[in-house]
Amino acid sequence: MTPTENPTWPLAEKKLRIAPSLLAADFAHLADQIAAVEAAGAEVLHLDIMDGHFVPNLSFGVPVVEKIRPVTKMFLDAHLMITDPLKYAEPFVKAGSDLITFHSETTDDLRPVVDHLRKLGTRVGVSLNPTTPVGSIEPILADVDLVLVMSVWPGFGGQLFIDSVLPKCRQLRDRLRPDQRLQIDGGLAPDTIIRAVQAGCDTIVAGSAIFGQPDPATAYAELHKLGLEARK
Repeated sequence: MTPTENPTWPLAEKKLRIAPSLLAADFAHLADQIAAVEAAGAEVLHLDIMDGHFVPNLSFGVPVVEKIRPVTKMFLDAHLMITDPLKYAEPFVKAGSDLITFHSETTDDLRPVVDHLRKLGTRVGVSLNPTTPVGSIEPILADVDLVLVMSVWPGFGGQLFIDSVLPKCRQLRDRLRPDQRLQIDGGLAPDTIIRAVQAGCDTIVAGSAIFGQPDPATAYAELHKLGLEARK
């Protein structure tokens, strides 16, 4: 089922959402940290999945997703920074991921990946690296639920925000339907979220700016407030 056939998916409402990135959390206290941001109002939890091949780093895999699924009602947004999303998407869906985002740079033919994800019954996102143009996803732009613009090079947390991606965000915002989300990931913090929101992004991934702070719930609330102010 395509988004145009069923626009009322869990994130269909166009509003500002901050998606805490689990990669920056304290893995010794995951349940507590997840509960803290959920209680603060977070609806989406971002899962950075890295394979050490598409990106030069490893993160976590299916077993972690399986363990966190029962402890939260948040929408699990799995960002697959992996070379072969066709091969590995199904285990992440079965583990409880609600949306699978794959990188456009992993294939010359995006359609089979989108069709495969739809058959798995999951929501579909496509990601663009900082220098990847919008035109590269033109064939499937109308058929995804979410477009993710990377504002750092994927693979490591704590990088500086790349301002040159903002024109791409504005271009995408003009092209996407109200039910399609525009997500941005990388270097989002109090000093950069305003620019991202003003460029049209509505789903803001933040790792160290939330989980890297002494009180993740307070950090989440403050970041969300800044984002809302930027939309006025």
